[in-house]
Amino acid sequence: MGIVVVEICDGSLINVLPIEEILEEEYPEVAVLESSCLSFCGMCAKRPYAIVNGKRIFAKTAEECLELIKKQIEIELAIFA
Repeated sequence: MGIVVVEICDGSLINVLPIEEILEEEYPEVAVLESSCLSFCGMCAKRPYAIVNGKRIFAKTAEECLELIKKQIEIELAIFA
């Protein structure tokens, strides 16, 4: 089984959800890392986003972004299956 790393900025709008708790509970293979800055200047203030194994995932709402993150996690996990 592989590991998936989800990086979030502590200023990201995705943080309206308990993203770390949700993802790590649903996917034991996932590690959520929170940083003070992911160097995508301004993006965190404009829309919810995260980086999943190096791929930027973003959406208009935190809920939509979470669903896109889950889809990307499934894609990443399928590589290791």
